[in-house]
Amino acid sequence: MTAFSPRPKIIVIDDERPILMTLESLLNRKGFDPQLANTAAAGLTLVRKTPPDLVLLDLGLPDADGLEVLGKLRTEFPQTQVIILTANDSLNNAIESIKLGAFHFISKPYAPEELLSLIGRALEQKELQRETAELRQEKRRLSQRLEEAERKLAPVIKSRAMRDVQELIDRVAPTEANVLLLGESGVGKEVLATQIHRKSRRADSPMVKLNCAAFPPNMIEGELFGHVKGAFTGAVADFPGMIGEASGGTLFLDEIAEMPVELQTRFLRVLQEREFRPLGSTKTIAANFRLVAATNRPIAEALRNGLLRQDLYYRLNTFQIEIPPLRERRDDIPALVSTFLRRFSMQLGKAEPTIDPEAFEQLLTYSWPGNIRELQNAIEYSVVLADKNVIGLKQLPQKIQLPPALQEAPNPIPGAPSLNLEESEKETILQALVQSHGNKKKAAEILGIHRPTLYGKMKRYGIEV
Repeated sequence: MTAFSPRPKIIVIDDERPILMTLESLLNRKGFDPQLANTAAAGLTLVRKTPPDLVLLDLGLPDADGLEVLGKLRTEFPQTQVIILTANDSLNNAIESIKLGAFHFISKPYAPEELLSLIGRALEQKELQRETAELRQEKRRLSQRLEEAERKLAPVIKSRAMRDVQELIDRVAPTEANVLLLGESGVGKEVLATQIHRKSRRADSPMVKLNCAAFPPNMIEGELFGHVKGAFTGAVADFPGMIGEASGGTLFLDEIAEMPVELQTRFLRVLQEREFRPLGSTKTIAANFRLVAATNRPIAEALRNGLLRQDLYYRLNTFQIEIPPLRERRDDIPALVSTFLRRFSMQLGKAEPTIDPEAFEQLLTYSWPGNIRELQNAIEYSVVLADKNVIGLKQLPQKIQLPPALQEAPNPIPGAPSLNLEESEKETILQALVQSHGNKKKAAEILGIHRPTLYGKMKRYGIEV
């Protein structure tokens, strides 16, 4: 059996004294700390005094129904595992106890080895849940540190269009109004949603982000609403869901028009009634979050095509902010370039390079169909390739090097091959190095080749990272 912390505490609630004595002796011999109760009231008093690691609970108690006691334990002490012990091997009781959150169900009489094995698995599950909770907390702390670093690298807004957007954000952030952010992919909707949260009265509580386009339709409901253990195959533990995790804070739903229409109906009810029910649960939970949503689809098109329900749109659209594409606010490009140069130089451990005038002019005149995200990727690519700490035209991505008239053409140089074999291979290697942030092992995995092969090709093409 797996080793646990010294003497895990186990409370046994059973009205049969011989069973209590037998279990006390068995658990003591195996290194556990057993405490005994022969009624539901006495057992609940013990649990409430010092919550144990595990409860062994008999369903046939003289003063209360065992399933009712199980419900109280799971509500008040969700981190405590419960194993049901009963002489009644009714399948209905077994199913009901699992639905209410019991770890497992075992019928009397049982072999000691079988019970000890079950106890070991229950304690392993409890330890896994504890580690998962700690990892989530650490993830939140890391996210906060990264956000703080991002704030220090935030670009200065120069364009009039973005100053107007910033003014709207400053006005709406301190309120509780729902906000709908509109704009093309890559314009920075998530960054602005984070700003709204930081400037709100909920800034000290979590901001939870869910990209509705990132999950298959059959998974997004569980991610949003959460689930209880046993709600479906693979649900081995309770999960609060994004709505639950955002309690007291902000819920950001990106690409809201990609949420399945039938799920939009259920989410609309959450916005109206301010409560929700996790999958597989009979318990209703209060929903306390501020909603910020975003979409890159034109709203009229999404409504016309039935991708976004009108009633949900009216709920979302308390306050609407449209973010202009980068091509309409070129005054912001120099500040963004400067920010990304600092960021990726720090990440790669390199001195911050300069950009020669010809390359900088190309960055200013390029149309940026991918908006800020494309600019960010282009600067990362160029920092990797910077020659003698200078970014020239040749260090920019191939598409951006072209004259404006050819940038959108299917074949940049009509009548001529776009790249020969060696140039194409070099470009592919460079892209893999950018994706892996200069990590050669990961780059080799992306390319599907061995590291020595990658090293030889880098030497051949004069690529240094």
